[in-house]
Amino acid sequence: MVVIRGATTLEHDEKEEIRRAVAELLEQIANRNSLKKDEIVSIVFSSTSDIHSYYPAKAAREAGYGSCSLFSAQEPEIDGGLALCIRVMLFVEKDMTPHHVYLRGAKVLRRDLAVFNVAIDGPAGSGKSTVAKRIAHDYHILYLDTGAMYRACAMKALEAGADLDNETELMDIFRDMQLDVVYEGDVQRTILDGRDVSEEIRRPEISTAASMVSKHPSVRMHMVEKQREIAGKNSCVLDGRDIGTVVLPDADFKFFLTATPEVRAKRRYDELVAKGHQVDFEELKREIVRRDDRDSTRALAPLKQAEDAIAVDTTGMTIEEVVAFVKRKMQEKI
Repeated sequence: MVVIRGATTLEHDEKEEIRRAVAELLEQIANRNSLKKDEIVSIVFSSTSDIHSYYPAKAAREAGYGSCSLFSAQEPEIDGGLALCIRVMLFVEKDMTPHHVYLRGAKVLRRDLAVFNVAIDGPAGSGKSTVAKRIAHDYHILYLDTGAMYRACAMKALEAGADLDNETELMDIFRDMQLDVVYEGDVQRTILDGRDVSEEIRRPEISTAASMVSKHPSVRMHMVEKQREIAGKNSCVLDGRDIGTVVLPDADFKFFLTATPEVRAKRRYDELVAKGHQVDFEELKREIVRRDDRDSTRALAPLKQAEDAIAVDTTGMTIEEVVAFVKRKMQEKI
């Protein structure tokens, strides 16, 4: 039997707010721990004495957690205690390492478990995606590959034969697009219109098209809103070209990775060849230089190092060295 703890706070003692807060807290706990509802034996709530409008246990049942036993208790009044706070313990029949979740004002109860975000920016081939995945794995938090979202949009546009420079035409196509991001362990899968395109969107022509599609304000706005929504609810690592400057300007940790064009081209060349793609190294290097120029000079959200980001030149570094450096800088700031 494993016990998973969590807590959240309210702005007001109101029925609807209690229902929303309980549903969000349980959803976060379930997602962080990859829980199925039938694995939960019981859920025990306690709420501070200033909460009267609704029983958290009843809110949990309405949120779909009715297959396990539910209990609610009210805590005694404590001078100086946290106001309008709901605590929860989930008793789970599962062999696992529990990940506890503390939201909103309840973060002060467990500062070590507070939601935090890591922004890793840099040009193509700088190693940002690999480093982001390693950081997410080591800290047991979500990895959100923002580039995959734009690549999926680009694939949709190419398959529809759309003009990548026509923003109106693109948005007409994207309006009916079903784009989902799912996690299997520490691996992100990108699902486009019901099919897994995680590998297909890594093709060179998709990368080029993604850079063109992402320059349009309406496309970026839609993607940024989704990314902020996810990051606001989960500790996660995001990598891209404008995470620290546009998507998450208030991220707790920011890094900007770079390397020489030759080194970046060689990394991408080796990656593509290993996957069975036939590519020309010199053309790949020229495309990387052209992409750097496009991404750095575009009017909307250009590739740019945030003022408070830590620059990391990965040219002569191994992935292990880069990951160690990033983790050391994060520990220094905590």
